[in-house]
Amino acid sequence: MRRKLAALISAVAIGTTLLTGCGSGAKTGEESSTFRVGLECGYAPFNWTQMDDSNGGVKIDGSAEYAGGYDVEIAKKIAEGLGKELVIVKTEWDGLVPALTSGKIDAIIAGMSPTAERKETIDFSDNYYKSDLVMVVKKGSTYENATSIQDFSGAKVTAQLNTFHYTVIDQINGVQKQSAMDNFPAMRVALESGMIDGYVSERPEGVSATSANPNFAMVEFTEGFVTSDDDTAIAVGIAKNSDLTAKVNEILKGISEEERTTIMDAAIVNQPAAN
Repeated sequence: MRRKLAALISAVAIGTTLLTGCGSGAKTGEESSTFRVGLECGYAPFNWTQMDDSNGGVKIDGSAEYAGGYDVEIAKKIAEGLGKELVIVKTEWDGLVPALTSGKIDAIIAGMSPTAERKETIDFSDNYYKSDLVMVVKKGSTYENATSIQDFSGAKVTAQLNTFHYTVIDQINGVQKQSAMDNFPAMRVALESGMIDGYVSERPEGVSATSANPNFAMVEFTEGFVTSDDDTAIAVGIAKNSDLTAKVNEILKGISEEERTTIMDAAIVNQPAAN
C-alpha cells in the first residue's frame, strides 16, 4: 500500500511540476527584471523616508512614500550595473535578514555591518562604506565635551536593537545601559525628552542628527570603543552562495572612494530636517 501511495504522490508531483513549468510562475532572482532591496528607510543619512522624489528619491514598493539617502544611491548604481529596475522594500531592521533568506528581497543595503554572527546566515559583498562610532548627546549637557567613553560612567546610554552598537556600551564602566530601541528616530526622541543621556551611532548618523536638531551634539572620542573592522564597515547583504555577490563586488569596484564621499556628503545635506 505504501508503494502504491508513494507512486501516486510521485505522479501527482510530476504532473504539478509540468503544469507549473508551462505557466508563467514567479521568476527567480536571476530571471527577474527587478533588483529588490530591503532597508529601514529610517537611518539618515544612510536611508530615510520622504514624501516625493526630490534629490533622487525612489518610490517605496506598495507605498505613496519615497526612500532617499546614501544606501539608496548605492542601490541605484548596483541596479544599473545589473541592468535591472531598482525596487525599494521598506523593512524593519529585525526583518531584513529573514526577508533576504526567504527571497522577499534580493539584497540588504541598509547600513548593515558584515559581522561574524550575520555571516553565519547570509553572505556579504565587499565594503561600500566604513565609519567610526560616536555618541549623540544633548548640547550643553555634562557629556558634550567628553573625550573618552569612560566619561559616560553613570550616564543612561542606549543603541539600536540587534546591532553591535548596543554591545559596545558594556565597555563603559558604571554606565546605566538602557533597553535597546528599534530605530534611530525613536532614539532621537528619547534623547530630546531626556529619557537617555546619549546613544551610540556611526559618524554619518551623528552628523545627520546634529544637522537636523540644533539641540544635539556629537561626541567623537580620543579614547573610543574597541571594535573590529567588520563592525565598523558596511556591506551589501546577499543570500548564501549567490552568484549575485561577485556581480555586486564588480560594480562596487567601479565606485571610487572620492565618489562615495561625494555621495555621503550629499546625503547629509539632503536628509529630511526632522527628528
